[in-house]
Amino acid sequence: MHKKKIFFVLFVLIGFIQNTFPQCAMCKAVVENGDATMAEGINNGITYLMVFPYILVGILLFSIYRYNRKVKN
Repeated sequence: MHKKKIFFVLFVLIGFIQNTFPQCAMCKAVVENGDATMAEGINNGITYLMVFPYILVGILLFSIYRYNRKVKN
C-alpha cells in the first residue's frame, strides 16, 4: 500500500512539471523581447534545473529511509 502512495505522488509531480513555467526577473525580461521558441526553450531549461535538487533530496530521503529500516531489523 505504501508503494502505491509513493508512485502516485511521483506521478502527480511529474504531471505538474509539464505545466509549470517558472521564470526569474532577468529571464522574463529577455523572453519578452524574444520570440515564442526562445521563451519555450528558456522555460524548459529552468524546469530542468529546478528538477535536479528535488531528485537529490529524494535520493537522500530514500537512503535515510533504507538505513533506518536496516537498523531496525
